[in-house]
Amino acid sequence: MSQVVVETHNLCKQYASQMALDHCSLRLEQGKIYGLIGKNGAGKTTFMRLVSGLDFPTKGSISLFDSRNEKELAYAKRRVGSLIEMPGLLNGMTARENMHYQCLMRGITDTGEEDTLLKKVGLEDTGKKKVKNFSLGMRQRLGIAVTLLGNPEFLMLDEPINGLDPEGVIEIRRLLKHLQEREQKTILISSHNLPELHQVATDYIILHEGVVRQTISHERLEEQCRCYIALESTNVNQLASVLEDKLHTSDFVVMPDHSVRLYAYLDDRKHLGQCLYDNHIVVTRMEICEHTLEEYVMQTIGGKENA
Repeated sequence: MSQVVVETHNLCKQYASQMALDHCSLRLEQGKIYGLIGKNGAGKTTFMRLVSGLDFPTKGSISLFDSRNEKELAYAKRRVGSLIEMPGLLNGMTARENMHYQCLMRGITDTGEEDTLLKKVGLEDTGKKKVKNFSLGMRQRLGIAVTLLGNPEFLMLDEPINGLDPEGVIEIRRLLKHLQEREQKTILISSHNLPELHQVATDYIILHEGVVRQTISHERLEEQCRCYIALESTNVNQLASVLEDKLHTSDFVVMPDHSVRLYAYLDDRKHLGQCLYDNHIVVTRMEICEHTLEEYVMQTIGGKENA
C-alpha cells in the first residue's frame, strides 16, 4: 500500500464572508502526480498555502507523512518543496547567486546541488544575467530549481509552466515525469493548461468554489473521455437489444437523455449502420464524439456557464 503523503479532513478556510475552501478532505499518495484543476477562485492556491504552512485553516486538520501535531508537522514540512504564486527571487542576483543564497538560508552545504538543479531546469548557461532581466519563463524555471533544493519528497507547484515557451514546457514535463517515475516524488500541480496537465498527471482533483467536486485517476478519466459514437433512435430499448444480440457488444451506455454512447465499431461504422437498418432501427443521429479534459471538467463543475 502506498504511503499517504498528505491527508486533509474537513479542511476549511474562510476570508471574511467568503469560504475559500469548504470541508476539503483529500488523500495524496506517494509517487503520483496530482493535477489540481479549477477556474480562478476555486481554492487551488488556498489549498496549497494551507498545506505548506503559509496560511492557517479556519478549521479542519492536515497530516503530512502521518505527522499531525504542531511539532511533528514543523519537521515534516522540511520534506516539502513549494512554488506558490510568484517565485520569491532576488532580482539583483544571478540564477546561481539566488540558488546559493537559498542554500545558505536552508543550511545546505552541498554547492554541487546548485549547478545540478540549474542544469535540470535549463538555466546553467545564464552566466551573469540578473534575474530582473529574466523572462517570465526563466523565472518560473528558477523557481522550480529553488523548490527542488534539499531534495524534497513532496512538491507543490502553482502554475509551474506559466510563461514557458513550447521547448520550456517540454523540459519541465520531462523533469516532472523523471521526479515521479525515477525518484518516486509526489507532485501536486495546479494549471490552467489542461492539455499539458493531461500529459503528466496520474490523478486529478477537481475543485469548484472551494469544494472538491471529484477525484479521478488518469485511467478512469481516459475511459470517460474516449471516443464514442453518439446514437439516437425512436426506440432506444430496441437499439440496445440490436447492439447486444446482433452486433455482440456490451461496450455502450444508455444516457439519461435516452441517447446511446457506443464505444465499439468506431472503425466499422458502415457495418454498424447496415445492421441497424436491417433490423429496422430508425436512427436520428449517428456522430463520432470525444470529450476533452476541458469539457469533462466543465461538465463536472456544472456546465458551460462555469467556463
